[in-house]
Amino acid sequence: MISVRGLQHRYDGAAVLNLNEWDVAAGERWLVLGPSGCGKTTLLHVIAGLIVPSDGEISVGGKNLETLKNQERDRWRGTHVGIVLQALHLVSHLNVQANLRLAQYLARLPQDDARIAETLAALGVADKAARRPAELSQGERQRVAIGRAVVNRPKLLLADEPTANLDDAAAARAVQLLLSQAEQVNATLVVATHDARVKSHFVKTLQL
Repeated sequence: MISVRGLQHRYDGAAVLNLNEWDVAAGERWLVLGPSGCGKTTLLHVIAGLIVPSDGEISVGGKNLETLKNQERDRWRGTHVGIVLQALHLVSHLNVQANLRLAQYLARLPQDDARIAETLAALGVADKAARRPAELSQGERQRVAIGRAVVNRPKLLLADEPTANLDDAAAARAVQLLLSQAEQVNATLVVATHDARVKSHFVKTLQL
């Protein structure tokens, strides 16, 4: 699913990510660990095709992302990758259902309200479909962000610091939601965090 060779990314000439070799098979669950500033977020952005690395090669699902034009990468991401960013980036003026519809639209997929309802029900927020993000609790907003990431049944699910600022119980629920949703859509899961509480939920880890 993911193959990395000699990967490096620099900002203003300073290297923020160095990863010589990493292979992730389809369906695996990986935890990317490391302190703040070690390149975890950058790695997720490279995997998702949000940024092109300064050096090295990365292949995701058999696609060499550097060979794709920006529009091609955007469309590929919409149909193959679900991502939960640390800042959830829900669209404030859209209700919950419309936020998930937007994910379908951006991926150029047919509007499928039945799939949206199924996803929200699985995450326990079906009764929040008509509400806007500001009307939800932080935990509910996080569930909606996970729902938006999985509604298109991606082959790859990425999550950046999904337990940040959560207490122990909420952190455990967030991780279990990601694991269960990845299993439901048969997705490879990569979670980046510096939160040691998450480690017990994963067998495979990458230390940056």
